[in-house]
Amino acid sequence: MRKTILAFIAAIGLALPGVAMAQGTAPPIKIGILVALEGAFAAGGADGVRNVELALKQVNNMIAGRRVEIVVAPTDTRPDTTIRMARKLIEQDRVDFIIGPLSGSEGIAMRDFAKTIPGHVVINGISGALETTWVDPAPNFYRFNLDGSQWGFGLGSYVVKTKGWRRVVTIAADYSFGYTNFMGFAVDFCKAGGDIVQRFWQPLGQSDFGAIIAQLPDNVDAIYLGLGGTDAINFLNQYQQAGERTRLIGGTIMADQTVLTARGRAKDALVGTPTSGPFAVDNPEAAWQAYVKLYQDAFPAAQRFPTPSLFGIGYYVATLAAIRGLEAAGGDLSNGQARFKAALNTLQLDSPIGRITLNENRQATGSVFINEVVEGPGGTLTLKMAGRTDNVTQTLGMTAEQFRAIGLPSRTAVDCARLRAGG
Repeated sequence: MRKTILAFIAAIGLALPGVAMAQGTAPPIKIGILVALEGAFAAGGADGVRNVELALKQVNNMIAGRRVEIVVAPTDTRPDTTIRMARKLIEQDRVDFIIGPLSGSEGIAMRDFAKTIPGHVVINGISGALETTWVDPAPNFYRFNLDGSQWGFGLGSYVVKTKGWRRVVTIAADYSFGYTNFMGFAVDFCKAGGDIVQRFWQPLGQSDFGAIIAQLPDNVDAIYLGLGGTDAINFLNQYQQAGERTRLIGGTIMADQTVLTARGRAKDALVGTPTSGPFAVDNPEAAWQAYVKLYQDAFPAAQRFPTPSLFGIGYYVATLAAIRGLEAAGGDLSNGQARFKAALNTLQLDSPIGRITLNENRQATGSVFINEVVEGPGGTLTLKMAGRTDNVTQTLGMTAEQFRAIGLPSRTAVDCARLRAGG
């Protein structure tokens, strides 16, 4: 996998016209792409790079009369690696601005790093930790994707009201995004009358889930699984091998293309699993359908997913926002990128996943889709849309005061009894 990803990056460097000399006197616009290409989300990171290339190809790698170059900086989802690579992009590669990162804790670290480079814009890739834009946000950090709590919105009430599942045990990733995505599900689930019987937390990169599987209680309706990438695949394979049959509820990254296309017995446990996130594979809207076709036509089937992954979509939308902002600013990145920032602050982005606007924290408001995993052609798995909610805010429809009262995402956040009591 590592060799394939590195070869792909090298191919992009050769293929992008942006690496050529700028025409005329205007210097090229240089964009740093900060993306996880090692670890549990490596396959998703590679799809993120593909989608950056795809978005720039649509404008012929030209924005406001200036050529575009990209520099890919690979990370491994660890914040210290991320900041080291971000510093390299700014200080050595001399990029104008950064698109990235991918993972939750990386995003929090980049929020703080952005404050040290006020003259450079940072547009989030797909990282989804709430704190990145909710707690002491950086004025030059923009997130055009919903955060993980927003992605979980609506899933809890769906499983209670539609499935009748009221008692669940949860297994989620033990880091900032895992807490955030779980929080969005739990708030909605508890308000709808659900009860969380027991919670398990697992570090990224886990390979052995035997101990947790052995501890799972029998008297629950379903298991909420907030794992992604190879972690989710490892759990699902071992879950099947153990002969477990409890129904599953998927966190946003669990039912992504990176998991649905995995080989082995993992997929046998997924059929019928409800999940939620920022897109639906079978969304009938023309903008989504056109984007999927563009993606499929741009890359050979063996080098991509059947449809864009969550990670790919995030980097595509981020790049699209950068393009629209630069066009509105006339390509002007002078004076601390003031015109670029002003354009991004007021940008209403029409994207393949719906209209996206930013709040006062430069955080996206947009659409959330409820999906169920179903069997596709040839024994593959795909998602079927079961519902959609537009204009989901960072506070999940609550006032800022009500939302703050829940507390920040953590292992212990969201007390069902207190939430139902209005506390």
